[in-house]
Amino acid sequence: MNLIELLRLPATVLLVLAAVLLLFCLLQLLTLRRRLDAGARLAAGWHGLLCVVCLVLSLLLGVGGWALRGYRLLDEETPVVEIDAHILSPQRWAVTLTWPDGATRQVQLAGDDWRVEAVVLKWKLLVGLPPLYRLDRIDGRYDDATQEQSAPRTVVALGSADGFDLLDLHRQYPRALPMVDAVYGSGAFLPLVDGGHYSLSLSGAGALVARPDAATERRIGSPLGGLR
Repeated sequence: MNLIELLRLPATVLLVLAAVLLLFCLLQLLTLRRRLDAGARLAAGWHGLLCVVCLVLSLLLGVGGWALRGYRLLDEETPVVEIDAHILSPQRWAVTLTWPDGATRQVQLAGDDWRVEAVVLKWKLLVGLPPLYRLDRIDGRYDDATQEQSAPRTVVALGSADGFDLLDLHRQYPRALPMVDAVYGSGAFLPLVDGGHYSLSLSGAGALVARPDAATERRIGSPLGGLR
């Protein structure tokens, strides 16, 4: 991930601002000490108040940045992830996810299709701020509903592992975060084929759109399903 892509992440922006405020807070502490040594108690009091305000803001921004790990800005139509699939055995697949910033992750899925779900956060009160999104999970899907009930399921979480997430905080403390409007139910799936390559994007309304490339689309439409 290059510096420009890193600075486009909401978590990075908030954590950088938190670090800047924390540094400013330390400078105010040094100034406070000098004012006290000089006997200027009134000036020292103002620096102390400014130090407390900066510290509180720094903590709030730090917590917000940590809770927004994995979220990205949502434009009119935003590329979300590229998916490459390779067959391991019948209904067993090795899948590679590649994010727009170059980050990759490899998972194994069971089934006939892959399915990806995303979380989109919109704002109720913060007018003008763009929505945020993150991928929530990827799982394998069977075409046969009966097999779906009895066959091995593979579900891989793509969110934060520690559970400290803005969406989780909104669920637990909705009154403390009245500006957050969580949009659920954004998902997409396509058939898995050997050598398949797929692109996922999010519309400005928060709907996931999945597209196979031309070669993958031909394999999906072939009688053998591209060695499924």
